[in-house]
Amino acid sequence: MRKKLKVLLVFDSPYSVPQGYDFKKEFKDVDWDTERQVYKALCEIGHRVTMMGLYNDISILFEEVKNNKPDVVFNLAEVFTQKSHFDKNVAWLLEMLGIPYTGGTPASLLICNNKAISKEILSYHRIKVPHFHTFYRDHRIWLPKRLKLPLIVKPLCEEASRGISQASVVDNEEAFIERVKFIHQSMNSDAIAEEYIEGRELYVSIMGNKRLKIFPLREMKFGGFGEDEPRIATYKAKWDYDYRKRWEIKNVFAGRLPNGINVKIEEICKRAYRVLNMRCYGRLDIRVTPDSRVYILEANANPSLDIDDEFAVSAAKAGLPFKKLIQKLIKLAFGKEQL
Repeated sequence: MRKKLKVLLVFDSPYSVPQGYDFKKEFKDVDWDTERQVYKALCEIGHRVTMMGLYNDISILFEEVKNNKPDVVFNLAEVFTQKSHFDKNVAWLLEMLGIPYTGGTPASLLICNNKAISKEILSYHRIKVPHFHTFYRDHRIWLPKRLKLPLIVKPLCEEASRGISQASVVDNEEAFIERVKFIHQSMNSDAIAEEYIEGRELYVSIMGNKRLKIFPLREMKFGGFGEDEPRIATYKAKWDYDYRKRWEIKNVFAGRLPNGINVKIEEICKRAYRVLNMRCYGRLDIRVTPDSRVYILEANANPSLDIDDEFAVSAAKAGLPFKKLIQKLIKLAFGKEQL
Protein backbone atom coordinates (compact mmCIF):
# COMPACT_ATOMS: atom_id res chain seq x y z
CA MET A 1 0.00 0.00 0.00
CA ARG A 2 1.30 3.46 -0.89
CA LYS A 3 2.24 5.52 2.16
CA LYS A 4 0.49 8.70 0.99
CA LEU A 5 -3.09 8.20 -0.13
CA LYS A 6 -5.94 10.19 -1.52
CA VAL A 7 -8.45 10.02 1.34
CA LEU A 8 -12.09 11.11 1.21
CA LEU A 9 -13.26 11.92 4.75
CA VAL A 10 -17.04 11.45 4.86
CA PHE A 11 -19.07 12.63 7.85
CA ASP A 12 -22.49 13.97 8.83
CA SER A 13 -23.62 17.53 8.23
CA PRO A 14 -26.76 18.97 9.86
CA TYR A 15 -27.48 20.95 6.70
CA SER A 16 -26.68 20.87 2.99
CA VAL A 17 -23.27 22.17 1.94
CA PRO A 18 -21.75 22.41 -1.54
CA GLN A 19 -19.10 20.02 -2.78
CA GLY A 20 -15.65 21.25 -1.70
CA TYR A 21 -16.95 23.11 1.38
CA ASP A 22 -14.04 23.60 3.86
CA PHE A 23 -15.90 23.41 7.24
CA LYS A 24 -13.55 25.97 8.82
CA LYS A 25 -16.40 27.63 10.70
CA GLU A 26 -17.87 24.33 11.93
CA PHE A 27 -14.50 22.97 13.08
CA LYS A 28 -14.32 25.74 15.69
CA ASP A 29 -17.30 24.14 17.47
CA VAL A 30 -16.70 21.37 20.03
CA ASP A 31 -19.56 19.38 18.47
CA TRP A 32 -17.25 18.83 15.49
CA ASP A 33 -14.26 17.64 17.54
CA THR A 34 -14.15 14.13 16.08
CA GLU A 35 -14.25 15.29 12.44
CA ARG A 36 -11.60 17.94 13.10
CA GLN A 37 -9.34 15.53 15.00
CA VAL A 38 -9.51 12.83 12.30
CA TYR A 39 -8.94 15.39 9.53
CA LYS A 40 -5.91 16.81 11.32
CA ALA A 41 -4.44 13.35 11.97
CA LEU A 42 -4.87 12.28 8.33
CA CYS A 43 -3.17 15.47 7.14
CA GLU A 44 -0.30 15.14 9.62
CA ILE A 45 0.28 11.57 8.47
CA GLY A 46 0.71 13.01 4.99
CA HIS A 47 -2.42 11.85 3.19
CA ARG A 48 -4.19 14.13 0.70
CA VAL A 49 -7.56 14.66 2.32
CA THR A 50 -10.85 15.85 0.84
CA MET A 51 -13.80 16.45 3.16
CA MET A 52 -17.44 15.68 2.43
CA GLY A 53 -20.39 16.44 4.70
CA LEU A 54 -23.55 14.48 3.89
CA TYR A 55 -27.03 15.68 4.80
CA ASN A 56 -29.79 14.81 2.33
CA ASP A 57 -28.04 14.74 -1.04
CA ILE A 58 -26.08 11.61 -1.94
CA SER A 59 -25.32 12.84 -5.46
CA ILE A 60 -22.30 14.82 -4.25
CA LEU A 61 -20.68 11.54 -3.20
CA PHE A 62 -21.18 10.10 -6.68
CA GLU A 63 -19.82 13.28 -8.27
CA GLU A 64 -16.72 13.27 -6.06
CA VAL A 65 -15.97 9.63 -6.80
CA LYS A 66 -16.49 10.17 -10.53
CA ASN A 67 -14.33 13.29 -10.77
CA ASN A 68 -11.73 12.66 -8.06
CA LYS A 69 -11.84 8.98 -7.10
CA PRO A 70 -10.21 8.44 -3.70
CA ASP A 71 -7.93 5.56 -2.77
CA VAL A 72 -9.95 5.06 0.41
CA VAL A 73 -12.89 6.58 2.27
CA PHE A 74 -12.55 7.32 5.97
CA ASN A 75 -16.17 6.75 6.92
CA LEU A 76 -17.52 8.77 9.86
CA ALA A 77 -21.09 8.85 8.53
CA GLU A 78 -23.58 7.96 11.27
CA VAL A 79 -26.82 9.41 9.91
CA PHE A 80 -28.39 10.55 6.65
CA THR A 81 -31.23 13.09 6.74
CA GLN A 82 -30.83 12.83 10.54
CA LYS A 83 -31.80 9.11 10.53
CA SER A 84 -29.27 6.81 12.21
CA HIS A 85 -30.46 3.64 10.46
CA PHE A 86 -29.22 5.05 7.14
CA ASP A 87 -25.56 4.65 8.17
CA LYS A 88 -25.52 1.20 6.56
CA ASN A 89 -26.79 2.67 3.27
CA VAL A 90 -23.73 4.91 2.99
CA ALA A 91 -21.53 1.84 3.46
CA TRP A 92 -23.61 -0.01 0.81
CA LEU A 93 -22.92 2.77 -1.68
CA LEU A 94 -19.18 2.58 -0.99
CA GLU A 95 -19.35 -1.19 -1.51
CA MET A 96 -21.18 -0.72 -4.81
CA LEU A 97 -18.65 1.89 -5.93
CA GLY A 98 -15.81 -0.52 -5.13
CA ILE A 99 -13.94 1.87 -2.83
CA PRO A 100 -12.14 0.63 0.31
CA TYR A 101 -13.53 2.27 3.45
CA THR A 102 -12.92 2.22 7.17
CA GLY A 103 -15.30 0.75 9.70
CA GLY A 104 -18.16 -1.72 9.64
CA THR A 105 -19.72 -3.42 6.65
CA PRO A 106 -23.35 -2.69 5.73
CA ALA A 107 -24.34 -6.03 7.28
CA SER A 108 -22.57 -5.37 10.60
CA LEU A 109 -24.00 -1.84 10.78
CA LEU A 110 -27.52 -3.19 10.20
CA ILE A 111 -27.09 -5.96 12.78
CA CYS A 112 -25.57 -3.75 15.47
CA ASN A 113 -28.05 -0.92 14.93
CA ASN A 114 -31.00 -3.26 15.59
CA LYS A 115 -30.73 -4.32 19.23
CA ALA A 116 -33.11 -7.27 18.79
CA ILE A 117 -31.30 -8.77 15.80
CA SER A 118 -27.90 -8.51 17.48
CA LYS A 119 -29.24 -10.11 20.67
CA GLU A 120 -30.91 -12.93 18.70
CA ILE A 121 -27.61 -13.74 16.99
CA LEU A 122 -25.63 -13.59 20.22
CA SER A 123 -28.19 -15.81 21.99
CA TYR A 124 -28.00 -18.35 19.18
CA HIS A 125 -24.25 -18.58 19.74
CA ARG A 126 -24.76 -19.05 23.51
CA ILE A 127 -23.42 -15.61 24.42
CA LYS A 128 -25.33 -14.15 27.35
CA VAL A 129 -27.62 -11.18 26.73
CA PRO A 130 -30.47 -9.90 28.91
CA HIS A 131 -33.84 -11.55 28.25
CA PHE A 132 -35.76 -9.21 25.98
CA HIS A 133 -38.86 -8.64 23.88
CA THR A 134 -39.48 -6.31 20.94
CA PHE A 135 -42.57 -4.09 20.75
CA TYR A 136 -43.34 -2.76 17.29
CA ARG A 137 -45.50 0.29 16.69
CA ASP A 138 -49.22 -0.32 16.07
CA HIS A 139 -49.06 -3.69 17.84
CA ARG A 140 -50.43 -4.73 21.22
CA ILE A 141 -48.37 -3.84 24.27
CA TRP A 142 -48.30 -6.28 27.18
CA LEU A 143 -45.86 -7.43 29.84
CA PRO A 144 -44.54 -10.90 28.86
CA LYS A 145 -44.54 -13.32 31.77
CA ARG A 146 -41.07 -14.57 30.91
CA LEU A 147 -39.56 -11.12 31.54
CA LYS A 148 -38.68 -10.30 35.13
CA LEU A 149 -38.98 -6.80 36.49
CA PRO A 150 -37.21 -4.40 36.63
CA LEU A 151 -36.90 -3.84 32.88
CA ILE A 152 -35.19 -1.18 30.82
CA VAL A 153 -37.10 0.10 27.77
CA LYS A 154 -35.12 1.51 24.84
CA PRO A 155 -35.64 2.58 21.24
CA LEU A 156 -34.94 -0.44 19.05
CA CYS A 157 -32.63 1.23 16.53
CA GLU A 158 -31.12 4.31 18.14
CA GLU A 159 -27.51 4.92 19.16
CA ALA A 160 -25.55 7.01 21.66
CA SER A 161 -28.19 6.28 24.36
CA ARG A 162 -30.77 8.50 22.67
CA GLY A 163 -34.15 7.87 24.30
CA ILE A 164 -32.64 6.39 27.47
CA SER A 165 -33.18 8.11 30.82
CA GLN A 166 -33.70 7.06 34.44
CA ALA A 167 -37.40 6.74 33.53
CA SER A 168 -36.42 3.96 31.12
CA VAL A 169 -36.04 1.57 34.06
CA VAL A 170 -39.49 0.36 35.11
CA ASP A 171 -40.51 -1.89 37.99
CA ASN A 172 -44.26 -2.32 37.41
CA GLU A 173 -46.59 -3.08 34.52
CA GLU A 174 -48.18 0.37 34.35
CA ALA A 175 -44.83 2.15 34.10
CA PHE A 176 -43.65 -0.41 31.56
CA ILE A 177 -46.60 0.13 29.21
CA GLU A 178 -46.31 3.90 29.60
CA ARG A 179 -42.62 3.85 28.66
CA VAL A 180 -43.14 1.66 25.59
CA LYS A 181 -45.87 4.04 24.44
CA PHE A 182 -43.51 6.97 25.00
CA ILE A 183 -40.90 5.39 22.71
CA HIS A 184 -43.56 4.65 20.08
CA GLN A 185 -45.24 8.03 20.14
CA SER A 186 -42.61 10.57 21.16
CA MET A 187 -39.66 9.04 19.33
CA ASN A 188 -41.61 7.43 16.47
CA SER A 189 -39.59 4.28 17.09
CA ASP A 190 -40.12 0.61 17.81
CA ALA A 191 -39.10 -0.39 21.34
CA ILE A 192 -37.15 -3.15 23.01
CA ALA A 193 -37.59 -4.12 26.66
CA GLU A 194 -34.83 -6.08 28.36
CA GLU A 195 -34.19 -7.26 31.88
CA TYR A 196 -32.08 -4.89 33.95
CA ILE A 197 -28.74 -6.54 34.77
CA GLU A 198 -27.19 -5.50 38.06
CA GLY A 199 -23.42 -5.19 37.83
CA ARG A 200 -20.45 -3.21 36.61
CA GLU A 201 -20.76 -1.39 33.27
CA LEU A 202 -17.67 -2.00 31.13
CA TYR A 203 -16.71 -0.90 27.61
CA VAL A 204 -14.62 -3.24 25.50
CA SER A 205 -12.87 -1.70 22.48
CA ILE A 206 -11.79 -4.14 19.76
CA MET A 207 -9.77 -3.61 16.59
CA GLY A 208 -9.04 -5.93 13.70
CA ASN A 209 -10.45 -8.12 10.97
CA LYS A 210 -9.01 -11.63 11.31
CA ARG A 211 -6.61 -10.97 14.17
CA LEU A 212 -8.33 -9.10 16.96
CA LYS A 213 -6.82 -6.77 19.53
CA ILE A 214 -8.70 -5.85 22.71
CA PHE A 215 -7.68 -2.60 24.33
CA PRO A 216 -7.74 -1.94 28.11
CA LEU A 217 -11.26 -2.01 29.54
CA ARG A 218 -13.10 1.16 30.49
CA GLU A 219 -15.80 1.45 33.14
CA MET A 220 -18.58 3.91 33.93
CA LYS A 221 -18.65 4.73 37.64
CA PHE A 222 -21.83 6.08 39.26
CA GLY A 223 -20.34 7.65 42.40
CA GLY A 224 -23.29 9.84 43.45
CA PHE A 225 -26.06 7.27 42.96
CA GLY A 226 -27.80 5.62 45.91
CA GLU A 227 -27.62 1.86 46.36
CA ASP A 228 -31.21 1.36 45.22
CA GLU A 229 -30.98 3.57 42.12
CA PRO A 230 -30.52 1.94 38.70
CA ARG A 231 -27.04 2.60 37.34
CA ILE A 232 -27.45 2.92 33.61
CA ALA A 233 -25.69 4.82 30.83
CA THR A 234 -28.46 7.29 30.03
CA TYR A 235 -28.08 10.00 27.41
CA LYS A 236 -27.37 12.55 30.16
CA ALA A 237 -24.94 10.20 31.91
CA LYS A 238 -22.93 10.04 28.69
CA TRP A 239 -23.15 13.52 27.24
CA ASP A 240 -24.33 16.09 29.84
CA TYR A 241 -21.25 17.47 31.64
CA ASP A 242 -23.21 19.19 34.43
CA TYR A 243 -25.30 16.06 35.08
CA ARG A 244 -22.16 13.91 35.22
CA LYS A 245 -20.53 16.30 37.66
CA ARG A 246 -23.64 16.50 39.87
CA TRP A 247 -23.94 12.72 40.13
CA GLU A 248 -20.20 12.00 40.21
CA ILE A 249 -20.32 9.93 37.02
CA LYS A 250 -16.88 9.14 35.66
CA ASN A 251 -15.48 6.96 32.90
CA VAL A 252 -12.22 5.41 34.01
CA PHE A 253 -10.04 2.43 33.27
CA ALA A 254 -11.58 -0.60 34.93
CA GLY A 255 -10.34 -1.34 38.40
CA ARG A 256 -9.62 -4.74 39.80
CA LEU A 257 -11.81 -7.55 38.48
CA PRO A 258 -12.32 -11.04 39.92
CA ASN A 259 -9.56 -13.54 39.09
CA GLY A 260 -9.84 -14.91 35.58
CA ILE A 261 -12.66 -12.60 34.49
CA ASN A 262 -10.43 -10.58 32.15
CA VAL A 263 -9.69 -13.69 30.09
CA LYS A 264 -13.37 -14.61 30.10
CA ILE A 265 -14.36 -11.11 28.92
CA GLU A 266 -11.80 -11.19 26.10
CA GLU A 267 -12.96 -14.61 24.89
CA ILE A 268 -16.65 -13.67 24.97
CA CYS A 269 -16.13 -10.29 23.29
CA LYS A 270 -13.96 -11.70 20.52
CA ARG A 271 -16.63 -14.32 19.82
CA ALA A 272 -19.34 -11.66 19.82
CA TYR A 273 -17.34 -9.41 17.47
CA ARG A 274 -16.95 -12.29 15.00
CA VAL A 275 -20.50 -13.66 15.08
CA LEU A 276 -21.88 -10.14 14.55
CA ASN A 277 -19.65 -9.80 11.47
CA MET A 278 -17.91 -6.72 12.90
CA ARG A 279 -14.92 -5.37 11.00
CA CYS A 280 -12.08 -2.88 11.44
CA TYR A 281 -13.10 -1.62 14.87
CA GLY A 282 -15.99 -1.77 17.32
CA ARG A 283 -17.01 -1.49 20.95
CA LEU A 284 -19.05 -3.84 23.10
CA ASP A 285 -20.91 -2.53 26.16
CA ILE A 286 -21.12 -5.24 28.78
CA ARG A 287 -22.24 -5.90 32.33
CA VAL A 288 -20.34 -8.11 34.79
CA THR A 289 -22.57 -9.32 37.60
CA PRO A 290 -21.41 -9.79 41.21
CA ASP A 291 -21.17 -13.55 40.52
CA SER A 292 -18.95 -12.93 37.44
CA ARG A 293 -21.47 -13.57 34.68
CA VAL A 294 -20.76 -11.53 31.53
CA TYR A 295 -23.66 -10.06 29.53
CA ILE A 296 -23.42 -8.20 26.24
CA LEU A 297 -25.71 -5.16 26.44
CA GLU A 298 -24.91 -3.38 23.18
CA ALA A 299 -22.71 -3.91 20.14
CA ASN A 300 -21.40 -0.76 18.47
CA ALA A 301 -20.00 -0.86 14.96
CA ASN A 302 -18.14 2.37 14.15
CA PRO A 303 -18.12 3.76 17.70
CA SER A 304 -17.02 7.33 18.35
CA LEU A 305 -13.38 8.06 17.49
CA ASP A 306 -13.22 11.29 19.48
CA ILE A 307 -9.77 11.49 21.02
CA ASP A 308 -11.32 11.72 24.51
CA ASP A 309 -13.90 8.95 24.02
CA GLU A 310 -13.62 5.31 25.07
CA PHE A 311 -12.10 3.81 21.92
CA ALA A 312 -9.27 6.27 21.36
CA VAL A 313 -8.49 6.53 25.09
CA SER A 314 -8.24 2.73 25.37
CA ALA A 315 -6.08 2.53 22.23
CA ALA A 316 -3.71 5.17 23.60
CA LYS A 317 -3.41 3.22 26.86
CA ALA A 318 -2.41 0.19 24.78
CA GLY A 319 0.37 2.18 23.08
CA LEU A 320 -1.52 3.34 19.98
CA PRO A 321 -1.71 7.16 20.03
CA PHE A 322 -4.32 8.88 17.90
CA LYS A 323 -2.35 9.36 14.67
CA LYS A 324 -1.21 5.74 14.71
CA LEU A 325 -4.77 4.64 15.46
CA ILE A 326 -6.09 6.53 12.43
CA GLN A 327 -3.38 5.08 10.19
CA LYS A 328 -4.13 1.59 11.49
CA LEU A 329 -7.81 2.00 10.57
CA ILE A 330 -6.77 3.03 7.06
CA LYS A 331 -4.68 -0.13 6.73
CA LEU A 332 -7.51 -2.27 8.03
CA ALA A 333 -9.76 -0.78 5.34
CA PHE A 334 -7.47 -2.47 2.81
CA GLY A 335 -7.49 -5.74 4.74
CA LYS A 336 -3.97 -5.24 6.10
CA GLU A 337 -3.55 -6.43 9.69
CA GLN A 338 -0.01 -5.30 10.51
CA LEU A 339 0.84 -1.84 11.85
